[in-house]
Amino acid sequence: MAKTSLKQREEKREKLVAKYAKKYAELKAIIDDAQRSDEERYVARLELQKLPRNANPTRLRNRCALTGRPRGTFRMFGLGRNKIRELAFKGDIPGMVKASW
Repeated sequence: MAKTSLKQREEKREKLVAKYAKKYAELKAIIDDAQRSDEERYVARLELQKLPRNANPTRLRNRCALTGRPRGTFRMFGLGRNKIRELAFKGDIPGMVKASW
């Protein structure tokens, strides 16, 4: 199990990313637009730097929904590899069976 503080920190980051997503997208669009003047793009870059550090979506970490484990998480299920294995053996994940040949 991951520490509760780490899970809470990740939730806090998700809220910040959601809060600033619109402004972040607008600024990124200005920066990436080659039709805009260099001054406009520079100002947009400065505004982007003023946003909170944790508002950047790249700072999010995929974690297991059950244990909070940060590594070995499958996006399709939102679970860590060990929990997927346990649930698959129990038959709780439909369509997933143990490989045998």
